[in-house]
Amino acid sequence: MRLTIMVKITAISFSLILGLYFLLRNGDLPESEFKGYEHAGNIDHSPWNTLLGKYVDTDGDVDYSGFKKDKKALQDYLDYLSANEPVNSWSKKTGLAYYINLYNAATVLLILENHPLSSIKDISSPWGKDRVSIGSKKYSLGAIEHKVLRKMNEPRIHFAINCASYSCPKLLNEAYTAHTLEAQLQKATKDFINDTKRNKITGDALQLSNIFKWYKKDFTENGSLIDYINPYTQINISPKADIDYLKYDWSLNEIK
Repeated sequence: MRLTIMVKITAISFSLILGLYFLLRNGDLPESEFKGYEHAGNIDHSPWNTLLGKYVDTDGDVDYSGFKKDKKALQDYLDYLSANEPVNSWSKKTGLAYYINLYNAATVLLILENHPLSSIKDISSPWGKDRVSIGSKKYSLGAIEHKVLRKMNEPRIHFAINCASYSCPKLLNEAYTAHTLEAQLQKATKDFINDTKRNKITGDALQLSNIFKWYKKDFTENGSLIDYINPYTQINISPKADIDYLKYDWSLNEIK
């Protein structure tokens, strides 16, 4: 009897400690709830815009060998973002543009630091290691994606952030900004869904990117996957269309 009680107390204590650990971890996350007016927050993404225009083509492929020449400029931009950490007086658009650009720039830097390589997956813990500075703290790419961006209730971020791989949504060759964000997200989403290298769509059958499988919850809060995809394509997809998923190509998105 006494042993049973002690086991229960131990289990409860462990649960409380575990809950407290995750509460504290979440408390360490950077700001993701923005309440400012539409374009509140003044962040200059023009250095990133210049680098993207110089080293990324219209297909989203990257000249990593050339980019190495401007590695310091990239680091300077990331240092600038770190020194201007988000605050909740920013607008949501300002916050989204900040984190999308931060994620993409940090991913490019990660590749440059390990180049040459065949895939981002050749790097040890590419999304799990705390590498990205915001203020005095470091975060992993995974934390920025899952604990910040996905919490902002904007599923189109999945077509804006880039994982340096051919099957990922392409890296836009311009920076996201608060003023242009809506049009950029719409274009990124439409381009990705209608890209036949990443999705194959007919009226009665879909072969989709695994992004729609991995993040299905984000796309189906207000309906089915087909409900989400239909407005972005001219093909009239049947509600009963079969859905399958294509093999994901993790090869580096490098200009050949």
